[in-house]
Amino acid sequence: MIARIHQSIRHLAWLGGVLLLSAPAQAADYHVETVADGLAHPWSLAFLPDGRLLVTERAGHLRLIEADGSLREAPVSGVPEAFVSGQAGLKDVVLAPDFEDSRELFISYACGTRRANGTCLARGRWQDDSFAEVEVIFRASPNKTGDAHYGARLAFLPDDTLVLTLGDGFDYREAAQEPGSHIGKTVRLHRDGSVPDDNPFVGHEGVLPEIYTLGHRNPQAIVYDAEGDRLLAHEHGPRGGDEINLLEPGKNYGWPLVTHGKDYTGARITPFESLPGFEPPLLDWTPSIAPAGMTLYRGELFPDWDGQLLVAALAGKRVHRVVLENGAARDVEQLFGELNERFRDVRTGPDGAVYLLTDSPQGRVLRVVPAAER
Repeated sequence: MIARIHQSIRHLAWLGGVLLLSAPAQAADYHVETVADGLAHPWSLAFLPDGRLLVTERAGHLRLIEADGSLREAPVSGVPEAFVSGQAGLKDVVLAPDFEDSRELFISYACGTRRANGTCLARGRWQDDSFAEVEVIFRASPNKTGDAHYGARLAFLPDDTLVLTLGDGFDYREAAQEPGSHIGKTVRLHRDGSVPDDNPFVGHEGVLPEIYTLGHRNPQAIVYDAEGDRLLAHEHGPRGGDEINLLEPGKNYGWPLVTHGKDYTGARITPFESLPGFEPPLLDWTPSIAPAGMTLYRGELFPDWDGQLLVAALAGKRVHRVVLENGAARDVEQLFGELNERFRDVRTGPDGAVYLLTDSPQGRVLRVVPAAER
């Protein structure tokens, strides 16, 4: 039985000692229900064609949620062993565009040991409710120590290639500018892990040919907008400097040479917020909201949100609604703060509902629909 939380939300304003009910432009009343709970730090969500859900847990498990909302007790078998510590663990799960025919799944995860680890990407087939015929098709190099900043989000492009984000490992930020390192980059791959011939650095001496963009800190979301034919990503800054970026092949996004953020000690990372040759963000958040997952909403349930980004925030405990227009982005509304949850991921479901993952030892999958739909 799906547990329901009835939330008919109105926005409140205080004026002259009188409590007024008001709604900002394009705001929507909504209703939130719990689809499943009891998940250990859920990280990513994928929708199977038969109405079931796949959810990764940072603790290294892939979980199956039945169409009626019941969480299958045993984790999905066949998933590669992840290095689990701190931010390290099982990360993204994405279905191939032709999944109904190929049954291919792609899973990213932290691999290795505390002294030598990185981001890995595996592909396999969904067979008898298990992950079968698994092969590792990419491993970031060089290895690093520690357990932070893996990136690890995935997006398919229209040509059937996929882009994987890679973090800077926290202590390795200078490597984000090194062309011979995967650290702080995005990479573009064929589905078998091979390098597309038209990657921007193919044939460039000293540059890894799979690199697609460089100069990133910890890009924790990436989405392809089919209608706008654009690839959008965000990355988690230090103290401030969270960014939304338009990713274009071969471009450099500046970290750590340019940033709006400061180090956690309060020290200045760089004197530059912009420099020639580096791509400026469409939007930056200072102070930081700690952005996590992101979706480009395309659906009929919330027509006022169509074509806008919904950005999950951990520290902010909100989902930020971001409008894209005239080559820039504007944060126009903060949603779901009344739930007081750290939001790890946000997805648009095939039913047009918005799905949220809450980041906690007893994490939940939440489904958001208009209040009138309940």
